[in-house]
Amino acid sequence: MTTFAGFSLTTRRAAIALSALALGSFAFSATAAAAPLPLFPFFMTPPVQMQPAPQMQAPQAEDDSAAVVEQPARFRRQVVNYATREAPGTIIIDTPNTYLYLVLGGGQAMRYGIGVGRDGFTWSGVQTISRKAEWPAWTPPPEMIARQPYLPRHMAGGPGNPLGARAMYLGGTIYRIHGTNMPETIGTQVSSGCIRLTNQDVSDLYSRVNVGTKVIVLPMDRRADTAIGRRG
Repeated sequence: MTTFAGFSLTTRRAAIALSALALGSFAFSATAAAAPLPLFPFFMTPPVQMQPAPQMQAPQAEDDSAAVVEQPARFRRQVVNYATREAPGTIIIDTPNTYLYLVLGGGQAMRYGIGVGRDGFTWSGVQTISRKAEWPAWTPPPEMIARQPYLPRHMAGGPGNPLGARAMYLGGTIYRIHGTNMPETIGTQVSSGCIRLTNQDVSDLYSRVNVGTKVIVLPMDRRADTAIGRRG
């Protein structure tokens, strides 16, 4: 009797389990009919590759050295008539008129527009080019740092360097003939005594002169066309 009762109980439990399984299968079938899904999505579904998000390219920075500022006609590089007794190859800085003359001979000179020292920082005299450098580094002298302590102690050469594309050092002084990344300052009194040209013009001048070239810097109160004629 006990065996039979156990068997009956087991039978009932099996029947209940089968009924539950059947109901579950029916429910799953109904759901699958509405939205069919694979039984083992992690095994049967092939991996889906996500499309990479579109990458935005950063705008290209303009090359400062290639920037062109329209110069007034009188400051554009040009050959002019120029009477002087100085030998061809001599550089003459006409400080008050903001011109640099490279004597060509035959009564002519190549004339460049320049920026000169601001009020109180002009100078005059005769020097020679002692060194030349392309894309020079800049180390402000102690005198300049004392006046402007915020200046960097050293700056590598490049388009952002205040000395520009080329520099020609004048004797043992702190002064140079150099380029500039601010071409709009040509024709003005702006520097601490250095002579600046546009990067295009300083590159042209650099290619025409050598170390040892004589450089005559006229004072602010004298004109090149009246002073140079009296030089021997």
